[in-house]
Amino acid sequence: MLSAVPRFAKIAAIVVLAAASSLATFDAADARRAGSSGFGSRGTRTFDTPAITRTAPTQAAPIDRTMTQRPQQTTTQPPLGAPQRPGLFGGFGGSMIGGLIAGGLLGMMLGHGFGGGFGFLGMLLQIGLIVLLISFAMRFFANRQRTQYASPGPGASFNMNAMNNAGASTRPSFSIPSIGGGAAAAQKARQANDEIGLQQADLDRFEHLLTEIQTAYGTEDYATIRRLTTPEAMSYLAEELGENATDGVRNSVSDVRLLQGDIAEAWREDNAEYATLAMHYSSIDAMVDRATGKLVDGDDRNPSETTELWTFVRKPGADWTLSAIQGTETGHG
Repeated sequence: MLSAVPRFAKIAAIVVLAAASSLATFDAADARRAGSSGFGSRGTRTFDTPAITRTAPTQAAPIDRTMTQRPQQTTTQPPLGAPQRPGLFGGFGGSMIGGLIAGGLLGMMLGHGFGGGFGFLGMLLQIGLIVLLISFAMRFFANRQRTQYASPGPGASFNMNAMNNAGASTRPSFSIPSIGGGAAAAQKARQANDEIGLQQADLDRFEHLLTEIQTAYGTEDYATIRRLTTPEAMSYLAEELGENATDGVRNSVSDVRLLQGDIAEAWREDNAEYATLAMHYSSIDAMVDRATGKLVDGDDRNPSETTELWTFVRKPGADWTLSAIQGTETGHG
């Protein structure tokens, strides 16, 4: 009986099945985010998302380059007899899609084809309707899944050749003498997430570290970077510098200025204190040829703006050092 089926009807059936498969693949791929993420360690909070602040109103990128061991996660089994939530192709969605395709194929094999009694034009019309219904059903169930389970996705990673962010506000969230503000602004920023009571001297130190580390990175000053960072953070920064050297380029960073900052969270654990700061800053950031100094990428004349979360750590009797950097999903608004 299959030999009696017109050749184009067989091809049409394959097209419909391929369309359903490609739509499913598109929805899955659309939910993924590309790009690498942050590096370093935030102690026991390394794999936790820092609090969102006014300076960084979007979720920070996760830390995926770290020496911190990820805690073991226990999976909770549903109680016996409890109904399981159907997946994207389960329940009504799967039944509808399966019914549409199976019905069309069955009709074709019985001699009626996808077009039934209306010939080739009717077949094309039904194929179009099936594809539209499949597309609608899959997007409907995918959106429902995202609404119930999705959380904001990770964003672009921090590389010292940082991405540009637009729309900066010059009003500081915590008081920085070189920017302005006063005791009232500093007091306002000491929110509930600050468990150790950071002082203005700490905030000043964070600003200086931002400037010193970025400048040292731009001049490939390994000794200064080693002094101002943890051994782990130093290893990742040195790795980036080494890759630049291998590629015959140098990341020139200069004129670093903090524009706005927030305390995302500060806490104690074991024998150390941690502080994660959201910092929006400007810098002249460009990639240049190592031998000639010729511009390869970026802008070596005009400053660009970047928003990142920097985590600092200190132990008793020691100063703050950089321990982690995370990018943000979008630019500063």
